[in-house]
Parts: sequence; structure tokens; C-alpha cells
Amino acid sequence: MVSEIIRWYQRNKRDLPWRNTCDPYLIWLSEIILQQTRVEQGLPYFNRFVDYYPSIADFAAASEDEILKLWQGLGYYSRGRNMHHTAQLIMRNYAGHFPTSYEVLLKLKGIGEYTAAAIASFANDEPRAAVDGNVFRVLSRYFGIDIPINTSQGKLSFTKLAGEIMDRSQPGIFNQAMMEFGALQCVPKKPDCVNCPINSNCQAAQLRLIDVLPVKIKAKKVRQRYFNFIVARKEGAILMNKRGPNDIWQNLYELPLFETEAPALAQEVVQMDMFKKAFGDEVIVCSVSSTVKHLLTHQKLFAQFIEIQHFSEDYRAQHDWFYVADEDVKALAKPKLIFNFFDKVEALSKN
Repeated sequence: MVSEIIRWYQRNKRDLPWRNTCDPYLIWLSEIILQQTRVEQGLPYFNRFVDYYPSIADFAAASEDEILKLWQGLGYYSRGRNMHHTAQLIMRNYAGHFPTSYEVLLKLKGIGEYTAAAIASFANDEPRAAVDGNVFRVLSRYFGIDIPINTSQGKLSFTKLAGEIMDRSQPGIFNQAMMEFGALQCVPKKPDCVNCPINSNCQAAQLRLIDVLPVKIKAKKVRQRYFNFIVARKEGAILMNKRGPNDIWQNLYELPLFETEAPALAQEVVQMDMFKKAFGDEVIVCSVSSTVKHLLTHQKLFAQFIEIQHFSEDYRAQHDWFYVADEDVKALAKPKLIFNFFDKVEALSKN
């Protein structure tokens, strides 16, 4: 099975830049970017980061705002923050030399067992099995294993199995081949089993369990949230806020926000006590956007943008909101929801 997959890989692998290097920094960069991100979406980000920060020293020397600005649109912004922290730690504690040992890599922020195994095997040929979603799928189907892949038992079982079948003479190639086989051949839906090189011994193919395996326990219920963003302009500037910790979008920039427990009309928002304390009770609503739906892993956001006039500046006593000149807004790192809003406003202003 392993030899067939490696042969398949040599014939069918995609030519991706991080496969043409043993530099652990570049491999780390690609692996973190590709977490929760398709290759097609992540590749332009990888290339931009390499252009801006060709070395770990360049990455560490950047500010967090610069990293998050370049990360904008990828989502899961904690990845970017963790990378910045790790880059600076490597400069301090490892003299700028990116570790390639699995055990050392595990100690770095934002690097878990999969990422540590990937870096160690790709950069240093350390025999560690890197088991991602693609590998889970290949192993589950080929061996007919119905242990849920998103449980502790499943992760341990599949990682152990991958380690047992690994070609220890070329662990980096083995890991790459297994992941690529799952990404291109043994895909989640309607895989091409007829032309699969290992179909004769694949349990899922033989027992018609392709649509059943791998097994995954249903995710927890998605939380719904209702965001009412306030568009307050003054003398060529717009009121903004920098988000704090303990919630989504940490340290990113947004508009002043009033969250409600249910959908609310703009006139209901401006009548809220906390709104009046911030902007007064003589506010005029100029415009209201249509509701925008934005999906996160365990949250579904419903947002509207309410533009106001004739507002007071009582907010200065209770909020850290601040004005940003219109021409400077583009330089701020923003969540995709806010980024898209400004993009739309800019497009309308040009028409």
C-alpha cells in the first residue's frame, strides 16, 4: 500500500514551493497557513509572506499589526499572532536557528503534534508520522477503521498506525505522499475508486463504505451572534475600535460594535441605553446595510452596518474608540467582515 502511494505521488504530486526546500522556516510558514485553508487559497499568502519576510529574522522583526495585516482574509488570526510570538522566541532562545527536532518543535507556541511531525520529517527526515485530515481519511478507508477521527482515541490510533506503516527510509516523502493522496485521489466525496492504485485491498471500496468512512462525531452546536456595527464619520475620518482579548478577532480593527441577543432594527439599536450613553439621544440614522452572514468554525455571525449623524462624543469617557483618516483605514488589519465592508464602500464611491 505504501509503495503504491509513493509511486502515485511521484507521478501526480503538485509542484508547490514548500516542497522544493528543506528550510524549516518556509515549511513552518506553509503548514501554519494551510491549517483550515485550501492550498489554492493559501498559496498566494505563502508567496506574499516569503516576499515580505524571507527569513525568520525578518518575520520576528515585523510588528504584530504588520503580520495581521498581511494575514487579513485568511481567518483564524490566532495563527498569525502565535507565529509572531514563536518567531521572536526563536530569535531570542535559538539564535535565529529554526529547530527541526520534533520534541523541541512541540514546545513552540502554535505548533502541535501534526505540525511538529511535518516540519521534523520534511526538514530533517525525522521518522514522525504527520497525520492530517487527508491521512485520517486514507487510513480509515483502506483499513476499514470506524473509530471517530475527531476523538482522542482516534487521533492516537491513527497516528500509531501511520507510524507503523511509515517508510522509515524516507519519512518526509511518505508523509507528503499520504497527504497528497488524500487531497487529490482519496477525496472526501466521490473519489475515483476505479482508477485508485490501492483499491483492490481497500476495505471501504470492497465493502461499499466509502460514504461512511471516516467516522466523525458531530460538532457542537453553532452559536449565533448578532452584530450591529456603527459607521460614525467626522471630518474625513471614521470611528474605529481595536478588539481586545478573550473573543474572536483579537487585536484586529473594527467599527464600534453593539451586539444584541437577537436581530435588531437600526432604530432599536439607537434606543439602547448603552448606545445612548455613547452617542447621545439625538442621533439620526442615515443608512442601514442589508444583513451580512459570516461563518466561523463554531459561530454564525449576522451583521448590519448602521451609519449615523448628529452624534455626541460621550463615548470618550467609556470607550477606547478613535478616529482614523479615511485614507489610513486600508493599512489596518481587519476581520474579513469589516474588510469586505470597506471594500464595498470604496467600490461604490468610485461608481
